[in-house]
Amino acid sequence: MAITASEWVRKQFKGNKVWMATDGKGHPLIVKNKALIKYQLDQEYEYWVNPDHIHDIGTENPLKHKIAHRPLKNKNIVQYSTLLSVPEKISPNDAVIIYTDGASSGNPGPSGIGIIMEYGRHKREISKYIGDATNNIAELTAVHLALLELKRRDIPVKIYTDSNYVYRLLTSGWKAKKNIELVNSIRRLISQFSKLEIIKVKGHAGIDGNERADQLATGAIYKKNKKSPTDISGSF
Repeated sequence: MAITASEWVRKQFKGNKVWMATDGKGHPLIVKNKALIKYQLDQEYEYWVNPDHIHDIGTENPLKHKIAHRPLKNKNIVQYSTLLSVPEKISPNDAVIIYTDGASSGNPGPSGIGIIMEYGRHKREISKYIGDATNNIAELTAVHLALLELKRRDIPVKIYTDSNYVYRLLTSGWKAKKNIELVNSIRRLISQFSKLEIIKVKGHAGIDGNERADQLATGAIYKKNKKSPTDISGSF
């Protein structure tokens, strides 16, 4: 979808600073009840989002003072809240580091997943098209595939995700109301690892692994469908 913005103005989207496309008079460009944003002026990818989630800079992030207090049901997950930058329990030097992300064009629509896996000097990237799905399914599928790719279950694992949905389902004892089979499969896999840590990070906040996983997820859709990156959204 080709959209020409007269001016990009600085705004805040879900606690992150973004640039919002306007008509030059300060009014957001709205198409199908969605506003166009991007996180850096020179970045390739742009996103259509709910304009109700866009605010002026300085508006307090509702997640700023929120922290998960529920005890974990899975003893193998040692990290259960990072919204307030809780210190990580597993040293990165001793663990497999994984960044996962999912993207959907249409929600539901053509979807892709991106995975970064690092262990010592070894690094692997996975970019996979998964067909029509929702953002949440794509996010879950990325975690599921990453765990399946690990042949050893005795090495500590650190999984970074920017999906609050995935984070809460797997760490806070949320009862899955949708995608039940997929969630249960992930939980069974987690129980097989000696030590596994799930860390919630901010999306599009300049974290290299998270940014690259997003590129791999959206890139999988683009390559499969030749769809403009402008029309592809991550999970917000």
